[in-house]
Amino acid sequence: MYTSFAEVYDGLMAGVDYESWARFYAQMLAQRGVTGGKICECACGTGGLTLPLQRLGYSVTGVDISQEMLWIAAQKARSSGVMAVFVRQDMRRLRLHRPMDAVLATCDGVNYLTSEEDLTGFFSSAREALSPGGCLIFDVSTPYKLANTLGNRTICEDTPGVTYMWQNRWQPRSRCVDMHLCIFVREEDGRYRRMDEEQRQRAWSQAELTDTLTKCGFTDIVFYGNSRLRAPRDSEERWHVSCVRKEEENSHAI
Repeated sequence: MYTSFAEVYDGLMAGVDYESWARFYAQMLAQRGVTGGKICECACGTGGLTLPLQRLGYSVTGVDISQEMLWIAAQKARSSGVMAVFVRQDMRRLRLHRPMDAVLATCDGVNYLTSEEDLTGFFSSAREALSPGGCLIFDVSTPYKLANTLGNRTICEDTPGVTYMWQNRWQPRSRCVDMHLCIFVREEDGRYRRMDEEQRQRAWSQAELTDTLTKCGFTDIVFYGNSRLRAPRDSEERWHVSCVRKEEENSHAI
């Protein structure tokens, strides 16, 4: 996933306001007492959110499984003078060299974890990566969005450099949406090069996320609406979830 797609990803995501998104994450982090310090951002992609977070004063380590995405992120950081660190790792098996004040998973990263084993793996490794009292904050596209907004739709767009067709199929039994992207990239000689991407996202319920977070050692679990520090509405398309690493109680006999 995200191999050849990496070269066109930023162009397709040009309408996303990453600066505002980073400021909203900063608000959620501040609610947990994290106003600076060390952050691991999982599923960081090409660094669209990593770089604004670094500019807000955090020391950010960007983690992604795609070497191609990380290469682009590193080039963007270098050209803008941002000193972010990028590491190729699977978010289900984080192995960081120092404890983090916060772990983030942004831009639907958790939706790409399509099994309970994957979800548990990420939450467990995120807890181990955190300092005592550290927080985990992530966002997910909601079941409403995957079933109704993406659903069984075909989305097409034609831009000067890239033309794509994005076909979705909603699978009610697995609560997954299968996505096929057919992308045509215009070359310098005017011809088009075709690339195809197959992706899958799962719709996780609030109950499933809460139960798994609790089992993995998190507490004070709060759901927010999209870019709002308030409870989500019924038709919300994105949830932001904030929780804290639960510390084991000492049980020394007196």
